[in-house]
Amino acid sequence: MTQVSAAAAEALLREWTSSESLVKHGLAVARCTESYGVRQAEVLGLIPEQACAMAELYRATGLLHDFDYDRHPTPEEHPFVGVAYLREHGWPEEMLHAILAHADYSGVEPMSHLDCSLFACDELAGFLTACALVKPTKKIADVEVAGVKKKMKDKAFARAVKREDITRGAGLLGIPIEDHIANCLAAMQTHADELGL
Repeated sequence: MTQVSAAAAEALLREWTSSESLVKHGLAVARCTESYGVRQAEVLGLIPEQACAMAELYRATGLLHDFDYDRHPTPEEHPFVGVAYLREHGWPEEMLHAILAHADYSGVEPMSHLDCSLFACDELAGFLTACALVKPTKKIADVEVAGVKKKMKDKAFARAVKREDITRGAGLLGIPIEDHIANCLAAMQTHADELGL
Protein backbone atom coordinates (compact mmCIF):
# COMPACT_ATOMS: atom_id res chain seq x y z
CA MET A 1 0.00 0.00 0.00
CA THR A 2 1.17 3.53 -0.80
CA GLN A 3 2.28 5.51 2.23
CA VAL A 4 -0.31 8.25 2.28
CA SER A 5 1.37 11.53 1.53
CA ALA A 6 -0.48 14.85 1.32
CA ALA A 7 2.32 16.12 -0.93
CA ALA A 8 1.71 13.27 -3.40
CA ALA A 9 -2.04 13.89 -3.17
CA GLU A 10 -1.62 17.59 -3.90
CA ALA A 11 0.66 16.84 -6.85
CA LEU A 12 -1.99 14.50 -8.27
CA LEU A 13 -4.73 17.10 -7.73
CA ARG A 14 -2.69 19.71 -9.61
CA GLU A 15 -1.78 17.25 -12.40
CA TRP A 16 -5.45 16.44 -13.07
CA THR A 17 -6.94 19.91 -12.47
CA SER A 18 -6.49 22.96 -14.66
CA SER A 19 -9.09 25.06 -12.81
CA GLU A 20 -7.33 27.12 -10.12
CA SER A 21 -10.59 27.56 -8.18
CA LEU A 22 -11.03 23.78 -8.10
CA VAL A 23 -7.46 23.36 -6.82
CA LYS A 24 -8.18 25.95 -4.12
CA HIS A 25 -11.37 24.09 -3.21
CA GLY A 26 -9.35 20.89 -2.79
CA LEU A 27 -6.82 22.69 -0.59
CA ALA A 28 -9.59 24.20 1.57
CA VAL A 29 -11.49 20.93 2.00
CA ALA A 30 -8.19 19.22 2.82
CA ARG A 31 -7.38 21.65 5.63
CA CYS A 32 -10.88 21.40 7.12
CA THR A 33 -10.90 17.59 6.90
CA GLU A 34 -7.36 17.43 8.31
CA SER A 35 -8.51 19.42 11.36
CA TYR A 36 -11.02 16.67 12.14
CA GLY A 37 -8.29 14.06 11.75
CA VAL A 38 -6.23 15.93 14.36
CA ARG A 39 -9.24 16.06 16.70
CA GLN A 40 -10.02 12.37 16.20
CA ALA A 41 -6.41 11.41 16.93
CA GLU A 42 -6.70 13.30 20.24
CA VAL A 43 -9.99 11.56 21.09
CA LEU A 44 -8.39 8.17 20.38
CA GLY A 45 -5.27 9.08 22.36
CA LEU A 46 -2.93 8.15 19.51
CA ILE A 47 0.82 8.45 19.88
CA PRO A 48 2.33 11.36 17.88
CA GLU A 49 3.45 9.20 14.94
CA GLN A 50 -0.04 7.66 14.55
CA ALA A 51 -1.70 11.06 15.04
CA CYS A 52 0.43 12.55 12.24
CA ALA A 53 -0.44 9.64 9.94
CA MET A 54 -4.15 10.11 10.66
CA ALA A 55 -4.01 13.86 9.97
CA GLU A 56 -2.09 13.16 6.74
CA LEU A 57 -4.70 10.60 5.61
CA TYR A 58 -7.55 13.04 6.29
CA ARG A 59 -5.75 15.85 4.46
CA ALA A 60 -4.87 13.68 1.46
CA THR A 61 -8.50 12.51 1.23
CA GLY A 62 -9.66 16.13 1.13
CA LEU A 63 -7.10 16.93 -1.57
CA LEU A 64 -8.24 14.05 -3.78
CA HIS A 65 -12.02 14.07 -3.25
CA ASP A 66 -12.60 16.05 -6.47
CA PHE A 67 -9.30 15.49 -8.28
CA ASP A 68 -11.06 13.85 -11.26
CA TYR A 69 -13.81 16.49 -11.48
CA ASP A 70 -12.09 18.75 -14.03
CA ARG A 71 -11.70 15.88 -16.50
CA HIS A 72 -14.83 13.90 -15.53
CA PRO A 73 -17.49 16.30 -14.18
CA THR A 74 -20.59 14.19 -14.84
CA PRO A 75 -22.30 12.15 -12.09
CA GLU A 76 -21.73 9.08 -14.28
CA GLU A 77 -17.95 9.56 -14.02
CA HIS A 78 -17.15 11.60 -10.88
CA PRO A 79 -15.89 10.34 -8.45
CA PHE A 80 -15.87 6.83 -9.93
CA VAL A 81 -13.10 7.43 -12.49
CA GLY A 82 -10.88 8.99 -9.84
CA VAL A 83 -11.52 6.22 -7.32
CA ALA A 84 -10.70 3.54 -9.93
CA TYR A 85 -7.42 5.34 -10.69
CA LEU A 86 -6.53 5.67 -7.00
CA ARG A 87 -7.35 2.01 -6.35
CA GLU A 88 -5.16 0.95 -9.27
CA HIS A 89 -2.31 2.99 -7.76
CA GLY A 90 -2.59 1.50 -4.28
CA TRP A 91 -4.23 4.32 -2.31
CA PRO A 92 -5.98 3.00 0.83
CA GLU A 93 -9.55 1.71 0.66
CA GLU A 94 -10.68 3.87 3.61
CA MET A 95 -9.79 6.95 1.55
CA LEU A 96 -11.62 5.62 -1.51
CA HIS A 97 -14.72 4.84 0.56
CA ALA A 98 -14.74 8.42 1.90
CA ILE A 99 -14.39 9.86 -1.62
CA LEU A 100 -17.30 7.75 -2.86
CA ALA A 101 -19.39 8.64 0.20
CA HIS A 102 -18.95 12.40 -0.32
CA ALA A 103 -21.05 12.11 -3.49
CA ASP A 104 -24.59 11.56 -2.25
CA TYR A 105 -25.58 9.91 -5.55
CA SER A 106 -22.84 7.24 -5.42
CA GLY A 107 -24.88 4.80 -3.34
CA VAL A 108 -22.11 4.76 -0.71
CA GLU A 109 -23.13 6.08 2.72
CA PRO A 110 -20.72 7.90 5.05
CA MET A 111 -19.80 5.38 7.78
CA SER A 112 -16.35 6.03 9.25
CA HIS A 113 -15.20 9.23 10.94
CA LEU A 114 -13.14 10.01 7.84
CA ASP A 115 -16.23 9.56 5.62
CA CYS A 116 -18.28 11.88 7.82
CA SER A 117 -15.50 14.47 8.06
CA LEU A 118 -15.05 14.72 4.28
CA PHE A 119 -18.80 14.87 3.67
CA ALA A 120 -19.19 17.55 6.34
CA CYS A 121 -16.31 19.70 5.09
CA ASP A 122 -16.89 19.62 1.33
CA GLU A 123 -19.83 22.01 0.97
CA LEU A 124 -18.87 24.08 4.02
CA ALA A 125 -15.36 24.84 2.72
CA GLY A 126 -16.89 26.13 -0.51
CA PHE A 127 -19.41 28.20 1.41
CA LEU A 128 -16.75 29.72 3.68
CA THR A 129 -14.71 30.65 0.60
CA ALA A 130 -17.78 32.39 -0.86
CA CYS A 131 -18.32 34.22 2.45
CA ALA A 132 -14.70 35.44 2.36
CA LEU A 133 -14.85 36.59 -1.26
CA VAL A 134 -17.81 38.93 -0.65
CA LYS A 135 -15.92 40.72 2.13
CA PRO A 136 -14.34 44.04 1.04
CA THR A 137 -10.95 42.57 1.99
CA LYS A 138 -11.71 39.15 0.42
CA LYS A 139 -10.04 37.69 3.52
CA ILE A 140 -11.17 34.58 5.45
CA ALA A 141 -9.86 36.32 8.59
CA ASP A 142 -12.85 38.68 8.40
CA VAL A 143 -15.46 35.89 8.28
CA GLU A 144 -17.32 35.12 11.52
CA VAL A 145 -19.57 32.24 12.54
CA ALA A 146 -22.65 34.46 13.03
CA GLY A 147 -22.20 35.96 9.56
CA VAL A 148 -21.89 32.50 8.00
CA LYS A 149 -25.10 31.34 9.69
CA LYS A 150 -26.89 34.43 8.40
CA LYS A 151 -25.61 33.82 4.86
CA MET A 152 -26.80 30.20 5.05
CA LYS A 153 -30.37 31.51 5.38
CA ASP A 154 -29.95 33.69 2.28
CA LYS A 155 -30.97 31.32 -0.51
CA ALA A 156 -29.70 33.68 -3.23
CA PHE A 157 -26.15 33.65 -1.81
CA ALA A 158 -23.84 30.90 -3.16
CA ARG A 159 -26.95 29.06 -4.29
CA ALA A 160 -24.99 26.07 -5.66
CA VAL A 161 -23.95 25.15 -2.10
CA LYS A 162 -26.22 22.55 -0.54
CA ARG A 163 -27.08 23.89 2.90
CA GLU A 164 -28.64 20.57 3.87
CA ASP A 165 -25.27 18.84 3.34
CA ILE A 166 -23.58 21.28 5.72
CA THR A 167 -26.26 20.66 8.36
CA ARG A 168 -26.24 16.90 7.77
CA GLY A 169 -22.44 16.88 7.97
CA ALA A 170 -22.45 18.49 11.41
CA GLY A 171 -25.04 15.90 12.45
CA LEU A 172 -22.86 13.05 11.15
CA LEU A 173 -19.99 14.39 13.25
CA GLY A 174 -22.31 14.75 16.24
CA ILE A 175 -21.57 18.44 16.81
CA PRO A 176 -23.65 21.64 16.65
CA ILE A 177 -23.55 23.48 13.33
CA GLU A 178 -21.92 26.50 15.04
CA ASP A 179 -19.03 24.32 16.22
CA HIS A 180 -18.61 22.80 12.76
CA ILE A 181 -18.49 26.25 11.14
CA ALA A 182 -16.03 27.47 13.80
CA ASN A 183 -13.78 24.42 13.33
CA CYS A 184 -13.58 24.78 9.55
CA LEU A 185 -13.23 28.55 9.75
CA ALA A 186 -10.27 28.17 12.13
CA ALA A 187 -8.64 25.58 9.85
CA MET A 188 -9.00 27.83 6.80
CA GLN A 189 -7.87 30.96 8.68
CA THR A 190 -4.74 29.15 9.85
CA HIS A 191 -3.87 28.33 6.22
CA ALA A 192 -5.22 31.52 4.65
CA ASP A 193 -2.05 32.20 2.62
CA GLU A 194 -2.07 28.73 1.08
CA LEU A 195 -5.74 29.15 0.17
CA GLY A 196 -5.26 32.65 -1.26
CA LEU A 197 -7.77 33.99 1.26
